[in-house]
Formats: sequence, C-alpha cells, structure tokens
Amino acid sequence: MGSIGKIGFLGGGNMAKALAKGFIAAGLTKPSGIIASVHPADKVSQQSFQSLGIETLVENAPVVEKSEIVFVSVKPQVVPKVLAEIKPLSANKLFLSVAMGITLKSLESSLSTQSRVIRVMPNTPALVCSGCSVYVRGSQASDADAQVTQRLLEAVGTCEACDESQLDIVTALSGSGPAYVFVMIEALADGAVHMGMPRDLAYRLAAQTVLGAGHMVRECATHPGQLKDNVTSPAGSTAAALRHLERSGFRAAVAGAVEAATLRCRQISGEQT
Repeated sequence: MGSIGKIGFLGGGNMAKALAKGFIAAGLTKPSGIIASVHPADKVSQQSFQSLGIETLVENAPVVEKSEIVFVSVKPQVVPKVLAEIKPLSANKLFLSVAMGITLKSLESSLSTQSRVIRVMPNTPALVCSGCSVYVRGSQASDADAQVTQRLLEAVGTCEACDESQLDIVTALSGSGPAYVFVMIEALADGAVHMGMPRDLAYRLAAQTVLGAGHMVRECATHPGQLKDNVTSPAGSTAAALRHLERSGFRAAVAGAVEAATLRCRQISGEQT
C-alpha cells in the first residue's frame, strides 16, 4: 500500500489523541507524519501529543497547509469558526470530521468546493487499536478517499460505511457504548468483591470476560441469544443470575440508554444546524 500522506489534527481532544496514538501504534505512520493544532491553554493535550513525538502548534492554518488529510476534531460549537478560518486553504484536501452533529452539508458549505469531506465516528478504544468506527462520504469524496479513510480507521479497529441518517444512533451505540460497558465491568467487579474476591483480580476477570464475550459474538456467527443459552444450564447459577437481571429490567435499561443517547444526539444535531 502507498503512503497515507501527512495527517493533521485540528484540536487536541481525547479522540484526536486516541487516533494519533493508534495510527502510530499500528505502524500506519510515524510521529513525524502527524501534526496537530492545540489551544494554547490546553497544556495537557500539548504534552500528550509531544510525548508521542508529534509536532504541535497553536494555530490551525499551518496544520492545514502542511497536511493532505485533516481531522476536524474540535468541539462542535467551535467548528464553524475554525472552518471559516481555514476555508481559503482547504482546496484539494481531505477533511475527516469527528465533530458530533455537524452535517456533511454544513461541512461542505463551510469549506472550498474543491475540498473533500467525510464524516467519521470512531470511539475511544481506538487508543488500543480496538476501535469501532463508521464513516459517511461527502458529495465530493472519491472512492480513493473512502479507501484511505477505511485504511486509517481499520488500523485502529473495525470500520464500516453507513448512511448519515444513522450517525446519531451510531454515536449512542458505539460512540457512547464504551461508557456503558465500563459501568458493567465495574458492577461485575463490585459483585465479585462483595462476595469476597480481591478487587484487582475482579477487575481483570470482569474485563477479560466482556472482551471474550464480544469476540465470540463477532467471530462465531451465532446469535447472542443462542450463545447465552449455551452457557445456561437448567437450574444452574447462570439461570439464577439471568433471572435476577430480567427482574431488574436489565435489557430495558441498556436499550433505554441507547435510546436516550440517540435522542440527545438528535437534539444536539438540531442545535448545530
């Protein structure tokens, strides 16, 4: 495969740092192949990028000038100001926006007509090359742009194309989803600690159990309900545990979390337009 080209990040948030670290860890680029602009007051992000060997600046324009691929990773409310600033420099660049709620139409109208835009929704496990990402092509983005985007995101996990209408649900499921799973891991460990297990061991076992279960669902081509049945012996401990979860509204709570997050994403998206 050919070179990816210089990658620029506008903004130094957690997602930008996760992607940059993931790209380097995956061997997709070297620290010298990345440049980032960070707010002068954000010393933590400056230090995080610099600790990876990545050049950081406090201005956006030089990042765009030096890069072929530009990640728009500032907060959504800052995007219009940043794009207005760099519009004169945006021709013939590929912009990958991770800004929640900013539509392709809005992004394209704020940049040069000769720029190409793709919306991407990664999640923070990209930091450990286990991300779950989707992307949506803009009107000017080529097949080659889509392939580059896929190559970048697959370097830090899985990647799939989707329709823009699905992005709020994607945000609620895979974008916010790690937080739900972190709470579940914490709860599993709390239960084990309550029954007498040392906490460090409880966290290790809980984390690996969740990791292994997710891997089975992805790789076994078996319905999750069937995998659940395979673990559940008649009158056994798993059956007792599942009955408790059902009585406690576990399924409704998890599905409701995705619904609540989706509705909030739609509300935010409406506020950005």
